[in-house]
This record gives sequence, C-alpha cells and structure tokens, in this order.
Amino acid sequence: MLPRTRSTCRTNELEVAYEVLGPAKGRPLVLIHGWPDDVRCWDKTIEKLSHHNFRIYAPYLRGSGPTRFLRDTTMRSGAIAALTLDLSQFLDALDLNDAIVAGYDWGARAAYGVAALFPGRLAGLVAASAGYATAVPPTEMPYDLAQAYWYEWYVATGQGEQAYRADRRRLCRYLWESWSPAWPGRDREFEVMAASLDNPDWAEISIHAYRQRWHDARGAPEHEDAERRLAEAPRIEVPTIMLQGAEDRDNLPVTSENKERYFAGGYERRLLSGVGHFVPREAPQAFAEAILAISQRRQ
Repeated sequence: MLPRTRSTCRTNELEVAYEVLGPAKGRPLVLIHGWPDDVRCWDKTIEKLSHHNFRIYAPYLRGSGPTRFLRDTTMRSGAIAALTLDLSQFLDALDLNDAIVAGYDWGARAAYGVAALFPGRLAGLVAASAGYATAVPPTEMPYDLAQAYWYEWYVATGQGEQAYRADRRRLCRYLWESWSPAWPGRDREFEVMAASLDNPDWAEISIHAYRQRWHDARGAPEHEDAERRLAEAPRIEVPTIMLQGAEDRDNLPVTSENKERYFAGGYERRLLSGVGHFVPREAPQAFAEAILAISQRRQ
C-alpha cells in the first residue's frame, strides 16, 4: 500500500479532510466515496493502481469522518447540488487540472454534477452505483424501485428520523447487508468505516438529502442556481464509464439503463455480474480497469 497523508483544504462551506498519496507530479485522480461509507472504500482499488502514475486524492464528504463545516449557521444540506459544489470547489482549492474523477453512489452524483456544470478541470469520469438523470416522479416509479428506496421514505416519519439520529450504525449495517451479496471481509470493513458515521452532521445531512430529493424539504438558497441547472440534466462532455452492479439492490440496474443520450464525450456502461451496490469494495479490479481505460482516452 502506498504511503498516504491526511490533509485539509477549505471550500466555501467546509474544512474538507482528504487523504493524498502517489507521486507529487502524477496525474490527479480524485476518488469520491458513497453513502453510507467513507474513503476506506477505495483501499483495494488504490492497491490495484499502485504501479501507475496517479496522484490520488480521496476526500471525506460533508457529514463524513473528519470533514467539518466552517460555520454553525450553514445549512446542513445533503442535496446533490451541495455535493456538486463541494467537489467543484475542492478541485479549485487544490488547483487540480486534467483530473480523472471517480465516484460511487453519492460520489457518482457529485461527479456527474461537476462533469455537467464545471467540466473544465476534468479529463474523464468513472461513476458507479448511480445513473445520471435518474429523477423519476413517484407516480411513475416502479414499485420494486420504491420498495428499494424505503430508507429514503423512512426519514419522513418521526421514527425514521430518530433511527437516523440515534440508531445509525444498526441502520447502516442493515443497508450494507441488504444492498449487496456478501463479500469477503464485509463485516470487518463496516466496523472500520463506522467511525465516520459519528460525524456530528451525518444525520442532519442524510435526513435532508432524502427529504429534499422527494421535494419534502428545500435546498440551501446559495445552491439554487446549481440545483436548477442540474434539474435540466445537462449533457456531459467528458469521457465516461459507468459501472453498475447487476445485483445492486438499492439503485436497481434499471436506473442506469439507456443514458447514452446525456453524454457527448463518449459513454460506456459496464454491467458487473455478481456485484451489488458497493462496487469499489466488491469489484476493485473492475473499478481500477475503468479508471485506467479513461486515463488512456485522454493521454
């Protein structure tokens, strides 16, 4: 395993904690974790890339691990627009250019957002476990997908909100166990990750993310422009590979089908047999191969 350093940088709203490793002059690769997860999800993928010339940055999302808000008065938004702006400003703060961005779940949604609205610093995108432009009115949603999203609806109840606040480890352990087939070391990996759930803003951000997604809460006023633009599903101009677990029991495979029309820079969807939601943990070789494939397209 490559030696790594923990550092921080400031965006408009956050003191972002991130890990950095690899040669200082290597090509920038930014890895954005999902929910409920943290940067440890990338360890096996990073190991597969250890002999390639990448300077790797792995930030903790808002509400995860040691990342903190700069001000108590800032709204604890979990909206995709907020995640998009966090990532865009992270790239700006570190002055990362010609970067490959790879993310899964919430990290994929942030990466799509940056690729769509702020593509200037990006050379390519690898996304997993979340398709692009997936907003579907509940009246049109297949009921098997609505059932998969039970935890998103759960926050609308008092009991659900309490579970997110006071029973988050048990809740998240159940999500890990139900979204994917078991993989070697899953229980140990959960225990290592679980400390990141103790972030003081985790519950507030998580609850807001799903209430706002289903129009039960408003986003932050300062994110309104990004939110409006993302709602239009702008085309993505950078080369993109999307990894979908065939056994994903959260974002079902149907949610990432037929997205080619949104991508003008080249798009490929790879369906991974036997893999569930936690793609970088379950299929690190496939994730590393996708990153290398994207890096070769822009050399």
